[in-house]
Amino acid sequence: MHAWLCENPTGVDAVQWKELPTPQPKAGEVLIEIKAASLNFPDILIVQNKYQFKPTPPFVPGSEYAGVVAAVGEGVTHLKPGQPVACLTGTGGFATHAIAPAAVCMPLPQGFPFADAAAFIMTYATSHHALLDRGQLKAGETVLVLGAAGGVGTAAIQIAKVAGARVIAAASTDEKCALCKAEGADATINYSQGNLRDAIKDATGGKGPDVVYDPVGGEFAEPAFRSIAWRGRYLVVGFAAGPIPALPFNLPLLKGASIVGVFWGDFSRREPKANQAMLMQLAGWYAEGKIKPVIDRQMPMADLKAAYEHMGSRAVKGKLVLVN
Repeated sequence: MHAWLCENPTGVDAVQWKELPTPQPKAGEVLIEIKAASLNFPDILIVQNKYQFKPTPPFVPGSEYAGVVAAVGEGVTHLKPGQPVACLTGTGGFATHAIAPAAVCMPLPQGFPFADAAAFIMTYATSHHALLDRGQLKAGETVLVLGAAGGVGTAAIQIAKVAGARVIAAASTDEKCALCKAEGADATINYSQGNLRDAIKDATGGKGPDVVYDPVGGEFAEPAFRSIAWRGRYLVVGFAAGPIPALPFNLPLLKGASIVGVFWGDFSRREPKANQAMLMQLAGWYAEGKIKPVIDRQMPMADLKAAYEHMGSRAVKGKLVLVN
């Protein structure tokens, strides 16, 4: 097999394409022949040693991938060689093969393309858990999605619309705002132009959003929170902008609002039955055509470093997918 190996997590340049022995699955594991893997923001942080999950080097980055079961370990009965699956294991995806715990493999229904499957679990599970579980979003409410043209952002737009909410999508360019409109957003805000609080006020008739979905952090967090509606829920999803914002504690008091942490990875570990039910619902929505990953582009697995560079430029709309 071949894999992008990170022997010292000092950045993207430390990752090298190497030939490695093809491993065999142990009890409870499967060997996956990888067809596609998506690039997520944590995949950048992990090779910089900046992610909360720090694997012991050497490791193969790539948290999310899809492919075909090549072999099964002892005790695995629900998966068979030749079966298509999607996996999210935190590492291992930027390769031709990977070992995955059978329990975390999502069997793919017929007609589920590998590129879509590789771009599905992390963004849609994060956004579903955030909006419907942690945020308790209800039909008729208004949700503001920051970083709305990215992978989790476009997933959040689609899930919020399935839930019957009104969606205001905020992004950094007019082109990205147009994409958000095409994905179902009711209104858009280009936050590189003008005052964000004024734009939110105009878009909500002065009421403010009931839910704010924030995977960005940075300078937009405070003006977004200051704009939130009474009893609003501010979902802390991530910090793609870099800086982790600090909010004055009087703001949630004055708004009767909640700051809600969203950590889907730990939810899936601590509440596996609830997580599995959520994934089944998402797969059903995909089959019904209600949700579909936005793929910015597909690139050969050998072009991983170019994919990292493209994601780092903040020009990605939706998800980047690497294919074997």
